[in-house]
Amino acid sequence: MGKAIVVIGLIIVAIGAAIWMGVPLGRLPGDLSWRRGNFTFYFPIVTSILVSLLLTLLAMILRR
Repeated sequence: MGKAIVVIGLIIVAIGAAIWMGVPLGRLPGDLSWRRGNFTFYFPIVTSILVSLLLTLLAMILRR
C-alpha cells in the first residue's frame, strides 16, 4: 500500500511540474482538430495513447 501511495504522489508531482512549466497537456502534436464555421471537433489521439502508456506502466509497477 505504501509503494502505491508513493508512486501516485510522484505522478501527481510530475503532472503539477509539467503544468507549472507550461507544457501543453492535451494539445500534443498529432492530436486532431477540425474547424468548420462555428463547429469544432477535437480528438486527442496522441494524448490518449500517452495516457494509456503511462497507466499501463503504473499498473505494471503496482503489480510487483
